[in-house]
Amino acid sequence: MSRLTPDIDLNAEGKATGFVRVPHSVHRSAYGWIPIPIVRIKNGDGPNVLMQAGNHGDEWEGQIGLGNLIRAIEPRDIKGRLVILPSANFPAAMEGRRTSPIDEGNLNRSFPGDADGTITQQIAYWIEHALLPGFDYAFDFHSGGSSLTYIPSALAPRHQDAARMEKVMGLLKAFGAPVSYISAAPQGGGRTFTSASYRQGVVGMGTELGGGGLVTPGSLKVAEDGMRRVLSHVGLLQGPVPAPTKTRFTEIGGDDYYVYATDGGLFEPLVELGDEVKAEQPAGRIHFHHTPWREPEVVTFKRAGLVLCKRVPARCERGDCLFHLATDLVV
Repeated sequence: MSRLTPDIDLNAEGKATGFVRVPHSVHRSAYGWIPIPIVRIKNGDGPNVLMQAGNHGDEWEGQIGLGNLIRAIEPRDIKGRLVILPSANFPAAMEGRRTSPIDEGNLNRSFPGDADGTITQQIAYWIEHALLPGFDYAFDFHSGGSSLTYIPSALAPRHQDAARMEKVMGLLKAFGAPVSYISAAPQGGGRTFTSASYRQGVVGMGTELGGGGLVTPGSLKVAEDGMRRVLSHVGLLQGPVPAPTKTRFTEIGGDDYYVYATDGGLFEPLVELGDEVKAEQPAGRIHFHHTPWREPEVVTFKRAGLVLCKRVPARCERGDCLFHLATDLVV
């Protein structure tokens, strides 16, 4: 049994705001708890939908977009139940970090969690085993965070189940990000929220909405318009929604889609987001500022594709992701 408890009834009618209480005894507060914000909006029968952001604390577009949605939507606007967890890894969100300042836990690499584990593991356990069961759909809003920036995108792993895959493709089309991509396999080895949703029989999709530690008007509009369109698509949100927009369907395969730093130094990108590149094309240079007389090392793309994502900080270490590509989806 999870030790986490919400202080609102997640199945009652109407709208309620509150907190998931994570017991946390520290020097400052012997019997304290961490307050993870949570919202329930319910109006009769209909689909059950969970929306989550702040899985990584430094990814802001989803957190702001869901906050705006919380304030805008009332029970009369929906048919069904909507639960919103806008800052799932709340300790990380409060510090503006990808990982928790309490235990260094990466929530999106902590599922299925541990009821008796670290704070992050306990949050993951509660989400997968106490929160997710009973939902029809789950949406997880990510962006590139502090170290990466993306063309605003929607995403999902490839499923062998044709009926499930058809539902996922419908969600991606409805969300209407500039790019949608299907990954060959769930990232994180089954430890992500997407994998948790799959294990609980919940249909879901995710996003990568910009990033770079910033929020731009363009990326936030993609987020907010897409949120409303998918809620309408599944039959929960009633009334008018933003007009549909076209998405480019792409896919991501194995390691040849990625470019990594081969040494520590200063990363100089040679291409921009949205560029179409060729195999063996120079992607960037690593400058050695501690020995500036040394020639920079050139890293290259292993294959052709669309530059979907690139690193933001210039300082890098060997193994840091510099770029990843996408290629047009082969159906």
